[in-house]
Amino acid sequence: MTSISILVPAYNERESILAVLTQIQDQSVQGFEYEVIVVDDGSTDGTGDLLEQNPDLYNVLIRQPENRGKGAAVKAGLKKATGDYILFQDADLEYDPSDYYKLFLPISRFEADLVMGSRMVAPEYTRVSYFWNKVGNRVITLAFNVLNNTTFTDIYSCYLMYRRGLVDPDSLVSEGWEQHAEILSIATKNAKNMYEVPVSYHGRTHEEGKKIRAHHAIAVILMIMKMRLFGSKSTS
Repeated sequence: MTSISILVPAYNERESILAVLTQIQDQSVQGFEYEVIVVDDGSTDGTGDLLEQNPDLYNVLIRQPENRGKGAAVKAGLKKATGDYILFQDADLEYDPSDYYKLFLPISRFEADLVMGSRMVAPEYTRVSYFWNKVGNRVITLAFNVLNNTTFTDIYSCYLMYRRGLVDPDSLVSEGWEQHAEILSIATKNAKNMYEVPVSYHGRTHEEGKKIRAHHAIAVILMIMKMRLFGSKSTS
């Protein structure tokens, strides 16, 4: 069995967290088993209490004493992970766990080191979203590909999965939105076999709780450049 540590950071996601965790439990892919790690990032809407009332939906619950941002939650979760692979899952239902079988296919068939779920390569559906957010995503994806000689189509998809040994969580310095670019940069540098698969997307509006904005692309591009020029050494 290949074990997957599914990391679910959550901040004020009381309305969706149980649905996400239930959907994760419903996914059964032959040859794979899950370790579900939920990190409550100092929620103030009762998310943490709701999670404690439903311990059957996860393996590990980490409760941050205060809100420190998604990056801090991710680092806390990574330090507890024991699976062969890390997979990130947002707690807001924008990404559908029923796509897990697609993400696992390159592992079972090609022994992939890294798999990215892309919203840009023929997904079954994708919700119409904000123009400038999409422009920002295209810009940062282009910048990443130019600097790393890769061909990703959607580097800021939530569905990033990689061999756990590719990234040392103690080496991560960022706790902002740019942390995803830091993790991907390190994993890409150390991976030898990388794939993309199509995933569907039901993006939220700002009114529905969407937190990332187009201007976050600036910090992301700076991180991509920093990692390319001064990034950590390979683990191989």
